[in-house]
Amino acid sequence: MAPSADPTAAGFPKAVLFDLDGTLLDSAPDMLATTNAMLAARGRAPMTLAALRPHVSKGARAMIGAAFPDVDVGEREGWVPEFLEHYGRELGRHGAPFEGVEAMLTALEAAGCVWGIVTNKPEYLAALLVPMLGWEDRCAVLIGGDTLPVRKPDPLPLIVAAERIGMAPADCVYVGDDERDIVAARAAGMPSVVALWGYRLPGDQPEEWRGDTMVEQPQALCDAGAWPSP
Repeated sequence: MAPSADPTAAGFPKAVLFDLDGTLLDSAPDMLATTNAMLAARGRAPMTLAALRPHVSKGARAMIGAAFPDVDVGEREGWVPEFLEHYGRELGRHGAPFEGVEAMLTALEAAGCVWGIVTNKPEYLAALLVPMLGWEDRCAVLIGGDTLPVRKPDPLPLIVAAERIGMAPADCVYVGDDERDIVAARAAGMPSVVALWGYRLPGDQPEEWRGDTMVEQPQALCDAGAWPSP
C-alpha cells in the first residue's frame, strides 16, 4: 500500500506498525473459548473472561499456565499445539477490533500513512484473521511470530517490517500493549506508543517501559498531536 499524501505534513508518522492481540484486536473472547474447551476436556470448570484477559498478550503458554497453574510447565508445553488447534476453530468468532480502532486506521489512511502488523501470533493464524477483519487490502505488511527465526522482544521483526514497506525504522512508529513491544521498538530505533487499552497483568507498570508516549484509547490516535515525533 503506497501513501497517497505526505502524512508528516499533517503531523502523522510516515508509517505505523501495530501489535495485533490487545492492540488492534480484542481477541480475549476467542482465547476464552479456546481455553475453556481445554478445561472442559479435562473435566475442569471454565475460566472467566476477567481472569484470562490479562494473560492474552503474553501468548498461548501464558494462557495455558493461567488456566492450569497446578500442572507442570513441561507438561503444559506439550499442550500448545492443542491450544492452537482449538484456537483455529474459534478464530474471529467472538472477538472484534477495539472500539475506536477503525476510526484510527481510517484517520491514518486519510493522511497517507502506511500501516502494518507485527505480532507474535503464528503467521498463518494472523493471515487468516486479517481478511476476516476486512484489512487484507489495507494492511501493508504482516509479520508473525514464526515469520522469522526470532520474535519480539527481538527488534528484527520490526526492522524487517519497515524494510518491506520501504521505510527506515526511525520513520515508523510501533504501537503495542506489552512491554516486549516497547523493548523491541526501542532496540529497532523506532518510536513507540504504549496502548493502555490492551491486556496487562496487575503487576505491570507501563510507565516504566520507556515508551515514547502512552495512550488511553485508540480514538486518541485520530489526532496527529497524539503521535510521537519520529
